[in-house]
Parts: sequence; C-alpha cells; structure tokens
Amino acid sequence: MHLGVCYYPEHWPEDRWPEDARLMRETGLTRVRIGEFAWSRIEPEPGVFDWGWLDRALDVLHGAGLGVIMGTPTATPPKWLSDRMPDMFALTRDGRPRGFGSRRHYCFSHQGYREEAARITRAVAERYGEHPGVAAWQTDNEYGCHDTVQSFSASARDAFRVWLERRYKSVQALNEAWGNVFWSMEYRSFGEIELPNLTVTEANPAHWLAFRRFSSGQVVSFNRAQVEILREHSPGRDITHNAMGFYTGYDHHDLAADLDVLGWDSYPLGFLEMFRFSEGEKRRYARQGHPDIAAFHHDLYRGCARGGRWSVLEQQPGPVNWARYNPAPLPGMVKLWTLEAFAHGAELVSYFRWRQFPKAQEQMHAGLLRPDGEPAPALSEAREASAELARLGDAGKAPKHAALIFSYDSEWMTQIQPQGEGRSALWAAFSCYSALRRLGLNVDIVAPGVSLDGYMLVIVPCLPIVTDALMDELAASDAQIVIGPRTGTRDDDFAIPDSLNHSALQELIGGKIVRSESLSDRLVMEGDGWETSGWLDHYEGSAKPEFVARSGEITGYHHGRVRLCCAWPQGRFLEALIQHAAVDAGFGSEPLPEGIRRRTRGTAVFEFDYNAGEVRLV
Repeated sequence: MHLGVCYYPEHWPEDRWPEDARLMRETGLTRVRIGEFAWSRIEPEPGVFDWGWLDRALDVLHGAGLGVIMGTPTATPPKWLSDRMPDMFALTRDGRPRGFGSRRHYCFSHQGYREEAARITRAVAERYGEHPGVAAWQTDNEYGCHDTVQSFSASARDAFRVWLERRYKSVQALNEAWGNVFWSMEYRSFGEIELPNLTVTEANPAHWLAFRRFSSGQVVSFNRAQVEILREHSPGRDITHNAMGFYTGYDHHDLAADLDVLGWDSYPLGFLEMFRFSEGEKRRYARQGHPDIAAFHHDLYRGCARGGRWSVLEQQPGPVNWARYNPAPLPGMVKLWTLEAFAHGAELVSYFRWRQFPKAQEQMHAGLLRPDGEPAPALSEAREASAELARLGDAGKAPKHAALIFSYDSEWMTQIQPQGEGRSALWAAFSCYSALRRLGLNVDIVAPGVSLDGYMLVIVPCLPIVTDALMDELAASDAQIVIGPRTGTRDDDFAIPDSLNHSALQELIGGKIVRSESLSDRLVMEGDGWETSGWLDHYEGSAKPEFVARSGEITGYHHGRVRLCCAWPQGRFLEALIQHAAVDAGFGSEPLPEGIRRRTRGTAVFEFDYNAGEVRLV
C-alpha cells in the first residue's frame, strides 16, 4: 500500500518545494495529490494559461521520487467564468442560486459549464498526460459536497424532462407508473413536468425518486466526460475520484464503473460529531472516532469499486475545521487509521494535507506540518505507519465471512418516504455492519445481484426494491440469510406491488409482509434481554416467531435458513438476531470487547483498539 499526501504548491513559496518533497520521501510517502483546486492559477484569464509554476512543481516532486496524482480543477471554476456564465450556478431546493466565493458552484446539468469543464480537463491532460511524474488522475473533487448533486435550475428541469421521456417513452406510461390520478397530478406532456421542490406539501414520492436517479446520472455522465478525455491523452494511468463519508447523493456503483480506483475521504472524528451517533458514543470515541466509521466506508467503497480497487484519498491527520466540534485525535490514532485501511485492502492512504494553510476557510484544518512548516504530531505517526507497512508486506487475500447488501435506491426511498422520523436504509446497513463487526467477522458490502458464492452469512438490512438477480443469488446461496424491514415491498417506481411483496421473496420467507407501521421511540418493544422501537412490519406465513416482545409484538421470524427482521434493526435486538444467524452459519457468538474490532486478511489477524483506556482480552 502506498502512503501519500495532498499538497498545494501554489500555496507556498517556490523555494520551499524541494524541502517539502525531500521531507515527504523521508517520511515514507510515495504519492502526492495536487491540482484539484488550481483553475484560477492555471488559467488566470480566459484562454490564457500559466503552466510554468505547475511544470516546475511536477518536476520537483517527480525528481524526489514521488508519483503525482493530478486533479482536474473543475470543482472550483474561477470568477471570470461564473461572470461570463451566470446561469451556471446550481439552485437550491428553495430556488436560490449558489454564488461565487467558495467551491462547487456549478450545476451538473448546465451544458455550457460541461463544455468548459471538458475544455480545462483536455488542456491539463494534453499538457501532463505523458509526463513521467504523473502516476494517476483524480476527477474533480468530492462530487456532491455541500449538498450540490441536486440542482433545481432551468437547466436541470429541461434535462430532467428529456431523461423522463427516454425512461417512460410516453407521458401516459409515466402517469400510470407514478399514480398521478391521485390528487389530479396527471400530465399531458413531458414539457409540463416541473422539478419536485416547490410543491405545497410533499411531492409524489415517485417524482422524487425519478429526480434522485436523474441527478445521480448527471454526476456520472459529467464524470465520464472527464474520464474519456483523460484516457485519450494519458493512457495507462489510473483514474480515481474521492467520494465522501455517509454521503448518498449519487450512486457510487455507477460512478465507479468508469473509474480504475474509487477513493474516499476519511475523517472519523468529524463524522462522529456530525452524524447520528449517540451522545454516549460521541463522548466515548471523541478522539478516536466510532470503531466502525472508517471500516464501513472502506468496505462500502471496495464493494462499489470496479475490481474492488479502492483508496483513501484524504485521511484526517489532526483537528478539522468543519464539524461542530473539532478535537485532535489521540496519539496513535492516525497510525491506527492507516493500518486499518491496509487491513481492508486499500491501495493508498493519502493524508490531508501536507501543511496547514494559515488563511481562508480551512486555516483550522491540521496537516502533517504546522502552518510554520514544523512537524505536526501526525508526521511521526505517518513515518511509523510506513515502517510497519514495509514490515507487513503483502498480507494476502481476506476470507469471505458475511455479505451485506446495500443499494443507493434504498437510501433515496427511505429519505423520501421514511414513514418514521430518522429511519434510513443507510443507517440500517450501518447498524447491521456494526453488529457483524462486533462478532469479529469480515464484512463485504455489495450491490444487489452480486455473486454470493463463498459467503456463510448474508444480511439484507433494508431493500424496498429487490431485483430478480438478487433473489436468484439468495435462492442459490447456502448461506444463513437475514432479511430486514421494508425489503421487497415496492416496485421500481415506488409503488406497492399488487402481491404486496416480490413473489420470489415471499417464497424465500414463507409468507409476506401485509402491514407496516412506524412507532415513536416512546413505544419500546422489550423481550428477553433486548428491546427495539421504530418500524414494525406485520408478517403472515409459515415462518416461526423467534423474537416476541412481552407486549405481544413479533419482531423476528425464522424460516429454514432465513431470518426475518420485522423491527427497526438496532441495539440488543439486532445483535441477538444476528448472533443467532451467525451461530447457525458456523461462527462464534461471543462479541468482541467494547471498542475492539478485528479484520482477517490472509494469515494475518488485525485487532484495532478504539478505547481510550485499557481493555482486557480474555
């Protein structure tokens, strides 16, 4: 696994570049990521390019033995471009334009900006495509960051109408699929269809799902245009992009299909603070990050990536600037995060950033160096990680234990119509992932329909739309299977099927879900050593009750090698249900101590301690 760093030579005096490059190599770094925000320096005036500084930076880095990951600068279009093209800005959900002064200020559907993005990509690729120092390319930067995948502009509306016509062929077919007879929402032509954002109350959920799919496709096609240019002018070099944590605005499976390597940006402390972890977890893991944050994304993006090739393109090295609170990691955590990425099969961990910049929005974001150029605490940990990786060598292939099925459609549907505040397919998947990890199992997060050969345990946390391909794989598998709530209860256009559930799913579970309700957290269902709340699906069929609350609700059933989770997957209830399935699959049922996680790779077993104090391993 390579170690690298994100570097911005345009931020620092040129006479410092050789010293930085020397120190990077001395630390054990072999990759350096540059250029993704440099459009205004590359092209300070329309059509006027200044390549000299970037030529020299590349030569310095390459001369020091560093392979460069060159970014396309399309995440930060310069002021002169936005002034020439004022309608290129994305519009927010309430119809307000996003202005200049930060980044990601463009609409994916604006044809003029797409042409400009292709033009600057081609210019950079023609200049550096064959440069011996360029080892790989990164397209743009963090698609969707700052909630920018969905744009409610005229450009998006017009492109959406074209997308709908291609999908449905006739407006009559769209009206039927969406159920537009309800509330007199029927359209006479595709040209009548608006975006779903400014309705009086909620828009038709099928309308929203179509718009989410369209918006995801716009990201994918925008990215593909850059990939095609880079492949033409820089053949033989990997192309990547840096995805984000807990972000589902576009389908990463679709994006990754055009990439050689899928990267992601790992900020365990920021994610712990900003996402839906309990106050107890935030206190316990404030300086370490929740034990499953990084690993979940490692396994998610490995499952999205073509050929399973993935990297960490930004690794948190210290306090960040963007969370509500931004503590420094405990000593040793940067090294732990690095080695954990290796245990999950990363090809690269790149620290963000080399040197803390003392100005602008990220001046409080730590780097491997302080703003004065002196070492920050993470520099020595990066050096230690490099030495440890050299000692480990090739750890081998990870054995298959459990497969967890996740689709982006499912998350969009549970966001659009959660039938219960805060319920989400993504977080159902995360809860199931954590329960599996606490049992010390390797987990592969895979798309519906991927081969399940070799897995002893398969978890489907929440999948409203199930495909024939997935059902074929489940039927052919010998694994123990857990089916989560709401699974198989919608068709491809967000409607309840006439048969209530997918027919093949009914055969698998020996019955069907006939009613779904949503319970507040005040209505807790308690059983023997477990409790849960939230969703509750009601089942009719031949499966045997396995988890029965004292108040009479049945939250789990058992049918052959299949278990049906009818309640929201969480806490001790979920742990008990998955432990039962794991025992039947031939795994042990004893969970690891709190804060300890395990990953097996080849003959090596890695154990990671996320606790601030001592833990006794018996």
